[in-house]
Amino acid sequence: MKTNTGIMNEKINGFLDDLIIGVVGLGYVGLPVALGFSRKFKVIGYDVNKERIHSLQHHIDNTREVSSKLLKESSITFTLDEKQLNSCHVIIVTVPTPLNANKEPDLSYLIAASTTIGKNMKRGTIIVYESTVYPGATEETCIPTLEKSSRLTCGEDFFVGYSPERINPGDKTHTFFNTEKIVAAQNKETLDKIYHLYQKVIDAEVHKVNSIKVAEAAKLVENTQRDINIAFMNELSLIFKQMGISTYDVLDAAKTKWNFTPFYPGLVGGHCIGVDPYYFIYKSKIKGYHPEFLETARKVNEHIPTIIVDTVLSYIDEHLDGDNQINIGILGLTFKENIPDIRNSKSVEIALTLADYGLNVYVHDPYVMPTDFPHQLKVVEWEELKDLSIVILAVPHQEYRNRKEIDFQKLFIDKGLIIDIKGLFWQHHFPPFIKVISL
Repeated sequence: MKTNTGIMNEKINGFLDDLIIGVVGLGYVGLPVALGFSRKFKVIGYDVNKERIHSLQHHIDNTREVSSKLLKESSITFTLDEKQLNSCHVIIVTVPTPLNANKEPDLSYLIAASTTIGKNMKRGTIIVYESTVYPGATEETCIPTLEKSSRLTCGEDFFVGYSPERINPGDKTHTFFNTEKIVAAQNKETLDKIYHLYQKVIDAEVHKVNSIKVAEAAKLVENTQRDINIAFMNELSLIFKQMGISTYDVLDAAKTKWNFTPFYPGLVGGHCIGVDPYYFIYKSKIKGYHPEFLETARKVNEHIPTIIVDTVLSYIDEHLDGDNQINIGILGLTFKENIPDIRNSKSVEIALTLADYGLNVYVHDPYVMPTDFPHQLKVVEWEELKDLSIVILAVPHQEYRNRKEIDFQKLFIDKGLIIDIKGLFWQHHFPPFIKVISL
């Protein structure tokens, strides 16, 4: 006589046999996810972006997260045809969840994806959301959208789970395969299936949690904690500046204690760290709680670009007043190093603000596609960066790290200022006529 465990194992094994996985949204998260599952299963990758699908079909990933070699070797079917989702047994949703103009959650991509899935999925399909949302969004927004567009009932005709993405763009060490995964679902049977599904492709642990809301909240906590820690460092850097103390000297000393967690000051942009706290803030206020601490951290980090701009303007007033031509070079426009993504980049914000003051602003970034640069900015190659009075090293791409001090000295017309936002030159020594400051 078979035990309940034996029956369940048979169900799981049967579920995994000949499984077809659909991945909706093929950006920084979706493509690595699709590639991961394609090692064990047939995968259909769907996106509404024609250029993106065309590039992937020709083995080109403009995000630089996946090599052409891996794309050529993969068996993924990349498609614009939503009807192909009908053949999928599991559909994983990895679309963006940005903010609107009021810094409130914009779930339009998630709703559109859910509508498309609902219109095309078959009975019995499991939909797993990986997109970052506030607690409750999956059950309060996604499931009703699926039911409306499919005319099916969740929990009877289809099933839903949640597994928050943990992709870190530009990070080749912590990958989809070796990063522990959280999984949740609307019921135990669906949870067991999702658990074993991810176990099949991930080398790290897969961690079950007892509700979708817990999984949603865990993701927000991860990113909001980082936002708060960076805000603390940014605040300290402003205090230490008034005291004439190097922030990096202080942190270098503090991290000798075994339980000190090192974080560093810097710009906070992109589509995760600078966005997710607002999802928490939004939902908290709906529930009647005003999260002052989260809002304060956001205000500190959002104010850093203004501080950088003010530093530039003050230096011009004090040291360059009367100069006929003031040229400013900004190195790095992406929201973090070694990726081509400029979404919500604070470096872009700084560049545009300085350009609005009528200053000659030249930008350089070896990772950004030529068509992605804001049209208001003067984009140059490294060799064209010359006769500068101020250099803002905004994003320490590896290309900049590989250069020598003399390469940066040659950028200046004579005397000048380097604003080294992330402390790349902390222990470097430039000639007296070049002043270096950092956060």
